[in-house]
Amino acid sequence: MTRHTGGCLCGALRFHVTAPPLWVTICFCRFCQRATGAQGMIEPIFDRPGFAITQGVPKVYDHLSEGSGQTVHVHFCESCGTKTHLTFDRWPDRLGVCAGAFDDPGWFDVTPDNSKFIFLDSAPRGAMVPAGFRTYRQHAATAEGTPLEPEIFDHVLHLG
Repeated sequence: MTRHTGGCLCGALRFHVTAPPLWVTICFCRFCQRATGAQGMIEPIFDRPGFAITQGVPKVYDHLSEGSGQTVHVHFCESCGTKTHLTFDRWPDRLGVCAGAFDDPGWFDVTPDNSKFIFLDSAPRGAMVPAGFRTYRQHAATAEGTPLEPEIFDHVLHLG
């Protein structure tokens, strides 16, 4: 079984995953911008049983999502503040890992087949989406969970 490891800046919190992501979400919502201090978040999504904390105990900040109205649980290191992963009341069987927290943040593929870009309407100036990816102006599903139809562009999309 292949394990992909990661952790926080100070090393107090460590984790691993044992499977490839179910999909990868690249999100430009304001929550993700604030949570990362960047344009958005790259978030591979996993089944919860394939993820394990191997060292330390994360602190949890509970945030009410403006999009779904449900709670997003942000897991982070108490010592250095690094965010490692998110769990969701909306999807209790899944979790999202903050891609930059992996020891090798490039170990998983980001392709049109396994990835989507969401909250394009909130993207900052200069953000781009490659051609061929599924995109959504807001979330990829309604608050009730009904999937929405994506837009797929045949050219690089410059946002903001």
